[in-house]
Amino acid sequence: MNKVILVTGNMAKLISARQFLEPYRIEVDNVKMDTTEIQSNSIEDIAAFSAKEASETLKCCVLKNDTGFFIEGLGGFPGPYTHYVMERIGTDGILKLMKGVTNRKAYYKEAFAYCEYGKEPVIFTSITSGKIAMRKSGKYGMRIDPIFIPDGYDKTMAHFNDEKRFKMWNTKAYDDIAKYIINNK
Repeated sequence: MNKVILVTGNMAKLISARQFLEPYRIEVDNVKMDTTEIQSNSIEDIAAFSAKEASETLKCCVLKNDTGFFIEGLGGFPGPYTHYVMERIGTDGILKLMKGVTNRKAYYKEAFAYCEYGKEPVIFTSITSGKIAMRKSGKYGMRIDPIFIPDGYDKTMAHFNDEKRFKMWNTKAYDDIAKYIINNK
């Protein structure tokens, strides 16, 4: 069985990784550790830098992800700065910025960096597309969920419990990671 260490303290991320990778016989453990989060407009570069640093420190195969939320009508803002923006202005601030903006298309982009010890990281991405709602609604989830309506739905992600919400995410990156690990071991 292959093994990878997911660098996170977020148990939801660990549960997701196990759910998608363990059927491929890839054991997933986690380590909560601080890594350098470089300033970059690329979530791929941010994830890769952190994965390389963690792999060198732990001397093993690691998986690190970074997520950004991109709003087309705001030129891709907040992108890789989503966490910071949500701490500062939250969903109310995003909705104020969107006032009068007709292009409400938006997407979550997840970048996963898989790094074997002594090697360079390999990047895998998934995109979950949708649009910005006109107002907040729903009681579940966090951050953007009360204002993000995924494609194929007419309600924000915050209307769905964790189990349903997790199924709304594009998980192509996990399949790509599993195939890469299996084919390169």
